[in-house]
Amino acid sequence: MEKMDDKENLKTVESLAVVMPVYNEGLHIYDNLLKASKIIGRFASDYEIIAVNDGSTDNSLDEIRRAMKQDDHIRVVYYDVNHGKGYAVKLGMSTSAKKLTAFCDSDLELTPKMLKSYARAMEESGADIVIGSKMHKNSRVNYPFFRKFISWGYYIFLKLLFNLKLKDTQTGIKLYKTEALRRILKNVETEGFSFDIEILAFAHKMGYKIIEMPVVLSFSRDRDNHSKIRFGTIFNMIKETLKIRKRIKSFRAEE
Repeated sequence: MEKMDDKENLKTVESLAVVMPVYNEGLHIYDNLLKASKIIGRFASDYEIIAVNDGSTDNSLDEIRRAMKQDDHIRVVYYDVNHGKGYAVKLGMSTSAKKLTAFCDSDLELTPKMLKSYARAMEESGADIVIGSKMHKNSRVNYPFFRKFISWGYYIFLKLLFNLKLKDTQTGIKLYKTEALRRILKNVETEGFSFDIEILAFAHKMGYKIIEMPVVLSFSRDRDNHSKIRFGTIFNMIKETLKIRKRIKSFRAEE
């Protein structure tokens, strides 16, 4: 048993930045950041967590700073006005100085522990981007039917628009080679939830290799806060996605 534990704790990732967007997560963000750092520290020898406070109106920024005092692997990027998840993640990613850059939701419904296997898969496959997929055959997921329905509907919509061989673009855990990510982000404009598909669509257009990996997901939001996705959000995602399609069609990769 001790040998297995030692193997599990080997530092297999050399240089990693994990971007975690934060909006009004004051009740949990302190504990979640420290928990995430502890998990990542088990497999990454050089890492940082970039908490991006997306104009929170609660005490999120204070709680992030409190976590920073406990763990110097945590740093914050912040601004006063809420811009949206895509804006927050893009800004956080743009500050990464590590070889690999990941994105992980700050609620930790998807544990950053999965980034260890994602980094291994990236190295073995030669992929530039590894994304978590709820629709992967080996995924273990437990989340509401409404979100499953939306995921499948969006998958079909994206397949028709972009012909991507990806079943799930929206799951909140992804890993990128930072060098490739910097080139891709130059073209990304979306500030809302559709930023995922814009990054992946441009990556595909630019010839980068993308692979999907399984996730373990146990939905944890209570009845009063069961999802951040509303019908208005879905409508805006459709509008944003159609705009992305126009930009993709007119895009020409640098020679």
